[in-house]
Amino acid sequence: MVFSATDVVPLSQARATLSELADEVKAGAEKIITKNGESYVAIIDTRRLDYYHRLERERIHLLLIDDASKGLDDVAAGSTRGARSALAALKRHRAGKAAD
Repeated sequence: MVFSATDVVPLSQARATLSELADEVKAGAEKIITKNGESYVAIIDTRRLDYYHRLERERIHLLLIDDASKGLDDVAAGSTRGARSALAALKRHRAGKAAD
């Protein structure tokens, strides 16, 4: 999303005009509130926030599916080892680092 200069509001101004800012956000704008000249927080519509959260959950699910697919490819290629073997190798590795 592209922000205009009117979408960036100093915190002091936001305090004085919160109701108006909320109406603008409800109408579709997003506001960036600044503090000491740097971005601080954003004001967005709750529906848009819910949408962003759904997108993030979907992204996480896609990443999990991708990881599971890679794991299944490893199993099919025979590139796996048992958990006991992997844990033993990890312990040996950590013990070697501790000795250094």
